[in-house]
Amino acid sequence: MEYFLQQLINGLTLGSIYGLIAIGYTMVYGIIGMINFAHGDVFMVGSMTTFIVLLMLGVTGGSGPFIIVLALALVIAISMAVAATFNWAIERVAYRPLRGSFRLAPLISAIGMSIVLQEFVRIAQEGRAKPIQPIIIGKKILMTKVVGNQDFNVTLSYMQMIIILSTLVLMTVFTFIIQRTSLGRAQRACEQDTKMASLLGINVDRTISITFILGAVLAAFAGFMFFMYYNVTDFFVGFNAGIKAFTAAVLGGIGSIPGAMLGGLLIGFIEVMWSAYFSIEYKDVAAFTILVLVLIFMPQGLLGKPEVEKI
Repeated sequence: MEYFLQQLINGLTLGSIYGLIAIGYTMVYGIIGMINFAHGDVFMVGSMTTFIVLLMLGVTGGSGPFIIVLALALVIAISMAVAATFNWAIERVAYRPLRGSFRLAPLISAIGMSIVLQEFVRIAQEGRAKPIQPIIIGKKILMTKVVGNQDFNVTLSYMQMIIILSTLVLMTVFTFIIQRTSLGRAQRACEQDTKMASLLGINVDRTISITFILGAVLAAFAGFMFFMYYNVTDFFVGFNAGIKAFTAAVLGGIGSIPGAMLGGLLIGFIEVMWSAYFSIEYKDVAAFTILVLVLIFMPQGLLGKPEVEKI
């Protein structure tokens, strides 16, 4: 029971990171009906920017609480700004000129942008992994069980607490933005019909650009959390995380923010539980098998809505 509880905490942490990335996928798809396959690499840019800025600031785990908090706030702001700039440029270069073309064109363009970002970071920062010493350390022991001659502790680290709580806060904030603000109303109008939204006075181009920026902000924050949790990043980390987050968005129901978060949590739980109780080599197989089974019986995903074709 104690081992299961520990894996549950680990799965919740990993799933929260996947969920944050998946929200960016689902927001873009909800408006323009296309998948931004460069979104995972925007996540990578956020984690790599975190590494670079932390290295420049020289922050360590012994720097003192006030210095650490101040430095990490600056790191988050810079990472979000850099990722938002990249995603804004992707929308302007890879999506806006192809918005009225056949659907495969922007898809191919987005894959091309993904490769461009990967290679840019690989050349600029070399291909090796970028590790650091843990900065946020410490944990709470929730319970202890004696196993043989050793104690097994169920722990919740401070970094896990930060990831889980910040994910809940961000999901609440973005749900409020979508449902209660003028920007959210404009986004929902564009989701229904971009031409009609334009006729009603909504600036469609600006709304889509802001959506890409908001998605990048979430991806950058997820990249920051990923780097602070695992204390390592590289130029290829966005590919695997992006595929898992895209899977989470589809599993939860593409276009649904709560669905994206639910899908992220499920993917995180499946990966962690399978790795804990079965062969770790097949954890990805297990995750995609669950996705296939869900889509067979629920093609719209867990919380998605059936797509109504306009005539």
